[in-house]
Amino acid sequence: MVIYKNGIERFTMEELRELLYKYLHEKLVRLTISNPRSKTEAAKISLRPALLKGSLVFQASIRQGNKIFHRNLAKDEAVEEILKWMAAYRQLEIFSEEGQATALVSKKGKVGIKEKKTPCCVKQQDLSHNRKKKYILDPEIKVEFLVDLGVQTKEGKIVHAKYDKYRQINRFLEFIEDILPQLPKERESTIVDFGCGKSYLTFAMYYYLKELRGYQVHIIGLDLKEDVIAHCRELAGKYGYTGLDFFVGDIASYQGVSQVDMVVTLHACDTATDYALDKAIRWGAKVILSVPCCQHELNGQMENDMLAPVFSYGLIKERMAALFTDAIRAQILESKGYKVQVLEFIDMEHTPKNILIRAVKKGRANDNGDYRRLMEFLHVEPTLALLQDRGKDDKQDA
Repeated sequence: MVIYKNGIERFTMEELRELLYKYLHEKLVRLTISNPRSKTEAAKISLRPALLKGSLVFQASIRQGNKIFHRNLAKDEAVEEILKWMAAYRQLEIFSEEGQATALVSKKGKVGIKEKKTPCCVKQQDLSHNRKKKYILDPEIKVEFLVDLGVQTKEGKIVHAKYDKYRQINRFLEFIEDILPQLPKERESTIVDFGCGKSYLTFAMYYYLKELRGYQVHIIGLDLKEDVIAHCRELAGKYGYTGLDFFVGDIASYQGVSQVDMVVTLHACDTATDYALDKAIRWGAKVILSVPCCQHELNGQMENDMLAPVFSYGLIKERMAALFTDAIRAQILESKGYKVQVLEFIDMEHTPKNILIRAVKKGRANDNGDYRRLMEFLHVEPTLALLQDRGKDDKQDA
């Protein structure tokens, strides 16, 4: 047996099989397979023990893009599947109440294993097949703003009719959690929420970042409705949320700050989203989270001889216009140095408007002309493209 650096020992695949049999029982916490050799493979595969109709199985969760697929495997099946998967992956990690182990598999099938007898935890595992989902905001903990906004009762229980809203708030906070490394901890972050409305998510964002995670933040909520903004100000004062301000204002003309770290725009109607994205780009915001709504603009512009038979159906044209609008927005953000993901978002109003554009600033602007070619193909001039071109002209004139 050869000893590698860091205490990792060389084993055969047969010895890896024995290691799996050793740890695959009810005291396993989780087993994770990661670092695929090909981009076509799932990003990660994880297994946990579960009781299904009284029998112990191992539930495999396979993440493909933004979707997760589940399989239930008996012990022998799980061992054989794991060994097959390891032909396409580099790393396997085991966390158990009895110890921990890491296995590294080379291209040639050489296996390096490092095992520690230290248990990863002592808490008894929940083996229920449909494990209760863990939310960022614990449903058993009373939160003042959730009570005042009608999501929780005065006793701190989630109102049954508001469970969809509660899940949407938590889904939004998961997106925030993903981008936390982009926000500085050594200084205050400025966050602008355009079209904040009743501010369910604005209050949730402040509570999560400031109260739960300890970030220094100044969050600005902006909306056109004076009565709504007045109520939000009242609630922020009631909770003592210093650093959470609300203003009546229009996205296009807002000039309240000169530097912004994150811009949030949820359900800003039609071209209001474009004005918010334009502002975010000009500020050089590190993070943009946008859920567009009512993308009507391109529906009245799109013309293309090849797609004319498709565009003749009004409903299909409307939906394609919405998708093209967001695709062009995403491409413009890419051209400005952002890494962009278009993700599924659980919508509060139960409408098809459930796309979230998440953009993280990663590098310099690099316009390869892709979105312009798409604009020419469709004969469209979306507002965001016009605003960005106008910004270039203003710089040249200056």
